[in-house]
Amino acid sequence: MTISHLKQEKNYRYYTDSKSTSEITRNTLVLILAGGSGSRLKGLTKWRAKPAVPFGAKYRIIDFALSNCVNSGLRRIGVLTQYKAHSLIRHLQRAWGFMRTEIGEFVEIIPAQQRLDNDWYRGTADALYQNIDIIRRHAPDNVMVLGGDHIYTMDYSKMLMDHANSGADLTVGCIEVPRKDASEYGVMSVDENMRITRFTEKPQDPEAMPGKADSSLASTGIYIFSTEYLFQSLIADAENPESTHDFGKDIIPSSLCQCSARAYAFENELGQPAYWRDVGTVDSYWEANMELCEVEPELNLYSRDWPIWTYQTQHPPAKFVFDDDGARGEAIDSLVAGGCILSGAKVKRSVIFFGTEIERGSVIKDSVILPKVNIGENCRITRTVIDKACIIPDNTVIGENLQDDKKRFHVTENGVILVTPEMMHQYLHIVDKAKVATDEMVRDKAGPDSTDEKPKLAV
Repeated sequence: MTISHLKQEKNYRYYTDSKSTSEITRNTLVLILAGGSGSRLKGLTKWRAKPAVPFGAKYRIIDFALSNCVNSGLRRIGVLTQYKAHSLIRHLQRAWGFMRTEIGEFVEIIPAQQRLDNDWYRGTADALYQNIDIIRRHAPDNVMVLGGDHIYTMDYSKMLMDHANSGADLTVGCIEVPRKDASEYGVMSVDENMRITRFTEKPQDPEAMPGKADSSLASTGIYIFSTEYLFQSLIADAENPESTHDFGKDIIPSSLCQCSARAYAFENELGQPAYWRDVGTVDSYWEANMELCEVEPELNLYSRDWPIWTYQTQHPPAKFVFDDDGARGEAIDSLVAGGCILSGAKVKRSVIFFGTEIERGSVIKDSVILPKVNIGENCRITRTVIDKACIIPDNTVIGENLQDDKKRFHVTENGVILVTPEMMHQYLHIVDKAKVATDEMVRDKAGPDSTDEKPKLAV
């Protein structure tokens, strides 16, 4: 279909429009919780925080929350870090250092630093409590609290306006989810005015929505507080010895009888549940990446009206070479980032991150290949997530015999395989170099049958 002249004019511009700040967005401080360990992602978070996990061929998970802020006109942002934050902090410095603090715009990194006592962050609420002095210094009218580990696009300014117009002390973003999956979330009940009447964190038997027996109303982890009520709640929670100092388990449930708490439904233009994904497990992470390979995915990464900002790696365009029978460089229904070279290899329904090389005769299907992976000749990879910088030897087969795969890799209940450098005996993160060298010698003496490939040291 030929596009309109109006759309062509917009595409021709060398800049992207985003929402201008308003009085209400200027007086709102955004705090993104990015300190969680993300243990359900297994090896993907062994050396990085969950918000720093790569997603969608070129992004990091946290880029979506940050892009939503910028595109919504919210430009006073603090990112609270704790768990294995080096990769995350490095990304924030590279990708999000373009704000000008002189005019009150910033993405500020707030590390765990024991500001009030000798404890690290004991929960999401405690993370804010330990930084109350920093929040006070900004003197916001409202504080928006976000998780840094979800994939979605949302105009936060609409939720902020709803919060201000309602006069609520607390507004919780929510979305309709299948009831069978709702036990993974905070589940709420609301009255006809969207006032929250009950909130339960990860219930075993989630409550159904009125008139929808198979659906529940789940929290998206997006909260807006009036600043004074937030301070009162955090101080009271810190003084409660029985609290776990968590928003979902403690702050939100206790607020229902103390303040005006409302729910804000996250919906698309048709009034249906909008795209929102919790990529907290290997299965959900793989599935969310695979959804991007659809002809018209729900998550549109190509919108000039709502761009996803990130650090742009300096790589040449992706390259597809050779046109021989059985060794043709091609990609079908896939995302392939810059710097990739497919040398007579076939990629189908897969997401290939930047700087990856796939050699002659290899076939990659339904897989997510993270940056700077090298896949040798005549490999067959199916339904697999391969972590950054793995070297896959020639003739490797993954995803065709799960029993064999379980001996070497992590295999999920749904049959998705996760491969990390350590599983391939490739040590990118060396703590004891002497021990690694000794382990290599032991494997060498055991003979070639002890492993498919001699371990490689990467310093």
